[in-house]
Amino acid sequence: MTNNHSPIIHIAGSVARTLLAFTFLFSGFVKAVDPLGTVYKIEDYLKAFGGIFTDFLPAAGVAAVLLILTEWLLGWMLLANIKTRWTAWITLVFFLFMTPLTLYIALTNPISDCGCFGDALVLTNWQTFWKNVVYLALTICLLVCRKSIPPLFSWWAELTVFLLALGAGGGLMYYSYTHLPPMDFRPYKIGNNLPELMAVPEDAEPDQYETTLIYADENGIEQEFTLENYPKNDSTWTFVDQHSVLVKKGYEAPIHDFEILTMDFDDITYDILESEDPVTLIVMYDLHKTDRKQADKLKTLCEQLIAEGQTLYLLTGSGEDEIYAFAEELEWDALTAESLFCYTDPVTLKTIVRANPGVIVLRNGYVIDKYNLRQED
Repeated sequence: MTNNHSPIIHIAGSVARTLLAFTFLFSGFVKAVDPLGTVYKIEDYLKAFGGIFTDFLPAAGVAAVLLILTEWLLGWMLLANIKTRWTAWITLVFFLFMTPLTLYIALTNPISDCGCFGDALVLTNWQTFWKNVVYLALTICLLVCRKSIPPLFSWWAELTVFLLALGAGGGLMYYSYTHLPPMDFRPYKIGNNLPELMAVPEDAEPDQYETTLIYADENGIEQEFTLENYPKNDSTWTFVDQHSVLVKKGYEAPIHDFEILTMDFDDITYDILESEDPVTLIVMYDLHKTDRKQADKLKTLCEQLIAEGQTLYLLTGSGEDEIYAFAEELEWDALTAESLFCYTDPVTLKTIVRANPGVIVLRNGYVIDKYNLRQED
């Protein structure tokens, strides 16, 4: 037996293949159950990078589908040991691209959450980089040891596994897009109490900042000081500037940005959260992107709830002009629009429900229902 087929090399290659497989399967699965979340994350990165990258925003959906399917299929191909040589090379190219990219992201920090495992497992940018370094090493190990790992199936069985995996991944994404993610990892899932998730404990540790004060002396020479040694009440120094840098992140409530304002900018957040009667919130984070095919269903639902005397609000991140234009499409007058529409941060709305329009029903602060308006009631 040659060294290429020694037990140690075989075990090393098999362990590397298995770890890579389950990582890709987990990453692909949590993205497939929330494809819009992946789209939003890619859009966030493109906006953060700015410049010509914003030109690619319309392609974020295609990029998300390709990324999800790549990870999902690589996971199954590695697990089933399908075309190990080619699969290993593709995996190597994947990590040779991702590792430098995540290093750049860790250094520049354009987005605090990498999104590599969706909302199921949140990693910092540095954790993501070092994770990729480890998996790049595992990929190289797999390439070196690949000849010691014999195929598990015949070619037609491999093709069957590949096609079944492709169908399952595509079907899961389609279902999650037309309905809602079957597994909700966000704090607005059914059964959660929003006020409890918004509360900050009294003993919670606050953010810690390092503040630098810049003063100039009588000769105009600038010098940096801290809050402990700056020239307080010293008229020979002139204040120039101040810089604060976050050095340690304190406690942050799971929900920290939920606010609902009327079109007159009255805050009705806790009026809604403390209501003992059901309150229906129809979420449309961007009215320009709201699915117009659902307009009739949206109008019917609103009129039905109003007729039943139920409390209803339409939450959007769009501006006043867009609101009136959208209300006109639904044949509502301005007064109706002003009584129904409220402002909420669009990022928050994207987090609340992965649909545009989507529906969430609250009572006593609890999420009692949530659905995509595309799906059948």
